[in-house]
Amino acid sequence: MEVATDNARISLRNDYSEGAHPRLLQALAVASAEVNRGYGLDVHSARAAALIRDRLGRDADIHFLAGGTQTNLVALAAFLRPHEAVIAPASGHIATHETGAIEASGHKVLTVATPDGKLSPALVGPCVDGHAGEHMVKPRVVYISNSTEWGTVYSAAELQALGVFCRDRDLLLYVDGARLASALTTPGNDVDLALLSTEADAFYIGGTKNGALLGEALVIVNPMLRADFRHIIKQRGAMLAKGMAVGAQFEALFEDGLYFVLATHANAMADRLREILHQAGVPLAVDSPSNQVFPVLPDAVVERLQQYVEFETWERRGDGSTVIRLMTSWATPESDIEAFAATFSSLYPASPAATAAPQAQGA
Repeated sequence: MEVATDNARISLRNDYSEGAHPRLLQALAVASAEVNRGYGLDVHSARAAALIRDRLGRDADIHFLAGGTQTNLVALAAFLRPHEAVIAPASGHIATHETGAIEASGHKVLTVATPDGKLSPALVGPCVDGHAGEHMVKPRVVYISNSTEWGTVYSAAELQALGVFCRDRDLLLYVDGARLASALTTPGNDVDLALLSTEADAFYIGGTKNGALLGEALVIVNPMLRADFRHIIKQRGAMLAKGMAVGAQFEALFEDGLYFVLATHANAMADRLREILHQAGVPLAVDSPSNQVFPVLPDAVVERLQQYVEFETWERRGDGSTVIRLMTSWATPESDIEAFAATFSSLYPASPAATAAPQAQGA
């Protein structure tokens, strides 16, 4: 589906500027013409939850909320006791892009530096060990994103290692899945929802950034975290009276695998971007196989590129170069990617040393 931009620039800024996939809009139209029960107790939300449980292959409580920050806030506020804290990568969304929402709920976010946005037992262990005794907050939840803020993804072995570590140390593992669809459909990925549900105590499946108008599906696997959760949702102002507005969209996303089809397209468009950049000899800040691409460009090129392309400036290095983020979406047309190729070649001529073959991608 090709979506018009509001100006002449190519849009590679994010994966939520477009509204919703037509099939989801149709599902909303159908649900809107019915009389549905409120507060997520409608038939569409129930069926969407059942479809997700089928993918998990196990029992879990599933709650539909409006957005990612809201979901993180409600979940962590419910999972943590007053003296407990959450460990997150320094680049994690709850630490960098949620305006202190978790701290505002009374819980400290303990950040850990990581070169690629991913946590491991070796990185988390010292943070846990460094917070001992009643004079410090007690780490209780390990927060990760898949894919991460740097577009990297976790392998099955990495998730399993974190799962074992958390269980051994009496910690909860919580996964921010705003871009989980992209992570699950990257080439070579060996994680699926079933495996994720065996390692994480809770996670959410992002809809907002994968074709939905709005909405996230919070999956609570650990039975100890389920009691009274709807009370917490209501208390935090997150319970939608018209819950069918999210449930109907997830029903459409999961009834025949559209959720994965949309993410596969976004990843394919990002792969083409990586190929273009590689052919021009442009280095990448990190090997990110998802729908996020992070080229390192001279500041002068970044300034000129902004005239033609919408993107995020991610990291100014102070050495005359800048890391930018190029992001594709479920609706990114191939014509935009090829227009980017033509524009970029005029601003950044290919290096003679660059080869024609694209870099191998992995995580």
